[in-house]
Amino acid sequence: MKTDIQIAQEAELWPVKQVAETIGLTEEDIELYGKYKAKISNEYLEKIKNKPDGKLILVTAINPTPAGEGKTTISIGLGEAFGVLGKKAMLALREPSLGPCFGIKGGAAGGGYAQVVPMEDLNLHFTGDFHAITSANNLLAALLDNHIQQGNELRIDTRQVVWKRCLDMNDRVLRHIVVGLGNKTDGVVREDQFVITVASEIMAILCLAEDMEDLKERLGRIIVAYDLDGNPVTAQMLGAVGSMAALLKDAIKPNLIQTLEHTPALVHGGPFANIAHGCNSVRATKAALKMADYVITEAGFGADLGAEKFFDIKSRLAGLKPDAVVLVATVRALKYNGGVKKEDLNTENLEALEAGIVNLEKHIENLHKYGVPVVVTLNSFVSDTEKEIAFIRSFCEERGCEFALSAVWGEGGKGGVELAEKVLQTLEEKKSNFTPLYEDSLSLKEKIETVAKEIYGAADVAYSSAAVKQLKKLEELGFGSMPVCMAKTQYSLSDDPTLLGRPAGFTMNVREVYVSAGAGFVVALTGTVMTMPGLPKKPAAYNIDVDADGRITGLF
Repeated sequence: MKTDIQIAQEAELWPVKQVAETIGLTEEDIELYGKYKAKISNEYLEKIKNKPDGKLILVTAINPTPAGEGKTTISIGLGEAFGVLGKKAMLALREPSLGPCFGIKGGAAGGGYAQVVPMEDLNLHFTGDFHAITSANNLLAALLDNHIQQGNELRIDTRQVVWKRCLDMNDRVLRHIVVGLGNKTDGVVREDQFVITVASEIMAILCLAEDMEDLKERLGRIIVAYDLDGNPVTAQMLGAVGSMAALLKDAIKPNLIQTLEHTPALVHGGPFANIAHGCNSVRATKAALKMADYVITEAGFGADLGAEKFFDIKSRLAGLKPDAVVLVATVRALKYNGGVKKEDLNTENLEALEAGIVNLEKHIENLHKYGVPVVVTLNSFVSDTEKEIAFIRSFCEERGCEFALSAVWGEGGKGGVELAEKVLQTLEEKKSNFTPLYEDSLSLKEKIETVAKEIYGAADVAYSSAAVKQLKKLEELGFGSMPVCMAKTQYSLSDDPTLLGRPAGFTMNVREVYVSAGAGFVVALTGTVMTMPGLPKKPAAYNIDVDADGRITGLF
């Protein structure tokens, strides 16, 4: 069986100029990054602003398991399937982070015959967006520490510096560090932290900004520290906005590439959904809606994280109105939720399937709370049996969901036609009445508890003493009307990664709360979730190499 990278490397790619032509772009509308990658120009994005929008389809999934779900693969395959049916469709996806590429999870280019290409470029440096975000983030950190060193005119309390440096790599030793050691000229000694770039506020800002003017306004609102009187100190006050924006002037432009079947894909931005808001950029999504009749986008991890944030943060702040949701599951993952060990997942087990399907049930219930029609799709494996598929189909249809099998990994767009037809049928027959889960007017505590109880199924929420004080201060500072971005393990509906299926009666633990004032939301850290991941015992980096001809191997 061919690996993903072998399939991608053997594919015949169209020059990106040819891909652009299929959606009405000329050479003047794009900025080339080699032969197969391009950015969409600001002038073109401005030109299409008043065009009507196409239909917006979100792809999400059950909670991830070691059995695999394939949400991005399904997203890409669905886009290809629309092409098979002669529909004008585009993808709006996130860029992969280097951390998972060299760690354990893998990239985000899809798989099999449902991939976006060039996959090696996408999974590595791509067009440099993440490096620009990292540099802008760390420039702000450098200006902050330099201000303190050069006399501290803003009277910054060095015990209340909240801005963290970032790096797009899993590196556990950077979670808690001390900076400023050495001579007096080497800076003020204080504790500091790194977060992974995809969890940084600048990543969130880039993904939520409408244009350069909006980007600069958001950058200016970033709170980097508090002064000795407890007042916020912002990036604007440090004089950092212009230079940060200069670093981001190209990164804010959406990237255009293609699938293996030449479906156009805007791949832009990449926040994690377990520790950030988990959606591609607003600019890319809105541009795609002007350029195609159907836009397929995805949100990270399970629907309890990515979809909730797509609805309650991205759609709320950007005024998006999704028309349908595709919920991805696998027979194997549902049996894993039912207690089957990974090595036994290929054996038919209806009892375990019945026990584990409650995870899918909860996600269906959650999505219906937003008023958006739901289509459930099974990412099919050769080990799936007719009885198992029939059980899941009946389960979904009883709950008001359309159901379709998907075989896009092995067949590309042809294997997603059944799903595409179900989505088209749903768009024609069922109206979306999208409504966010909670009102802006609720307190931050009420918003946290609404998500915890309504989406996760928690019985109660417990707050650390620090979180209680932080919530009180954020309300006093006027941030109470913002949506909440819950940072939680992706492996469970609860904040305990070991609780599979549909846990109930648990208490959600909030340990820390802080504001991302530029992004426009308040982050609540729950359980033991980390904003800087670590590497596993045997990182994927061990398997990656490049030969004398520059050909990469081992990248999935």
